[in-house]
Parts: sequence; C-alpha cells; structure tokens
Amino acid sequence: MMLEAARWPFYDWENLYVIVGSSAAALTGLQFVVIALVSESGARTGGREIAAFGTPTVVHFCAALLASAIVSAPWRSLSSPAIAVAALGAAGVAYAVLVTRRAQKQTGYDPVFEDWLWHSILPFSAYATIVIASFILPHAPEEALFLVGGATLLLLFVGIHNAWDTVTWIALKYSAARADAAPEATAAAPGSSPPADARGAPPA
Repeated sequence: MMLEAARWPFYDWENLYVIVGSSAAALTGLQFVVIALVSESGARTGGREIAAFGTPTVVHFCAALLASAIVSAPWRSLSSPAIAVAALGAAGVAYAVLVTRRAQKQTGYDPVFEDWLWHSILPFSAYATIVIASFILPHAPEEALFLVGGATLLLLFVGIHNAWDTVTWIALKYSAARADAAPEATAAAPGSSPPADARGAPPA
C-alpha cells in the first residue's frame, strides 16, 4: 500500500512526460543542425556567443528530458524524486545565472529585451519553479506535479523558440550578405562595362 500511495500521483502524468521527454530528445538534434548552419553561414560568431545563446538551448532540452525521466522512474517514496527534482532545479537556476553573465560579457551581439526574456528570464523562472515544486512534492504531490509539468513544458518551448530565433537570424544575415555581394560580382564580371565615373566624364 505504501508503494501504491507513493507512485499513484505519477501515473496520471505518464503520457505527458512521454511526449515531453521524447520531444526534448528529438529536438536536441535540432540544435546540432543549427550549429552546423552557423558554421556554414560565415557569420562572425565566437565561443562566447555560442556559450551564451547556443549551448543553453541543448541544456534546456536535456533538462526537460531529465525531468521527464525523474517523474517517470519507479520511485518507492516521494522524498527521493523530490531530492532529484530539487537538484535539477538548483543546477538549472545556477546555470541560468551563468548564461546571463555570459550574455553580458560577449561582444559579438547586442541582446534586446526579447533575448533577455527567452534566454535568461524564462529559463530562470522555469528552474526556480522546479525548485519550489521539489519542496511541495512530498506533501502535495498533485500541485507539485503541475508545477514541474508546466516548468518542463516552458523549457521545451524556450528551446524551440531559441533554436528558431537562431535559424531566422542566420537566414537574414545570409540574405543580407548575398544582397551586398551581388552588385560587386556584377561589377567585376568579365566583359562588363566599367562604371561611368571610371570611363570619365565627357569633355566640356
């Protein structure tokens, strides 16, 4: 009876965490594609920018996957998953603070409010919510699981948004670079007429 009482609150969440966990695992591969696009685009991106805006996306996906695994594990009491969830949330809070400091120190990109919202504020809020849920879990598991589920979904959406934001930024940079290079390529083409100022003005 003790085992059933401890595990019962997790049963109703099984389908949600199967969806979230599998989605997080699959979307982790998306970030590898994003990094490959960054390297092929020729955009000026250094290690600090990737550490501040690229790597955290993978971490958020992995955190969502880990939270799903913790809640889906066959625990014998509620205190054990509470400790695991607390460790995950605390590590996430510390990492969110570290990412914010990295974003402030990097010089390759000037973040706007939307960047701070999606890369710092929302991830910090999600991990802080997980920490709060860990304290509630042993006493009010249903309420705590709603907090963990909402925070996990938020991390998943944050990762999707940030990966898409990076891809669109690369696309815009690449389009701008091609537009700037097109006139130069036309002017340098063999057999093309020199510019009017190169031919000289007609005599007065």
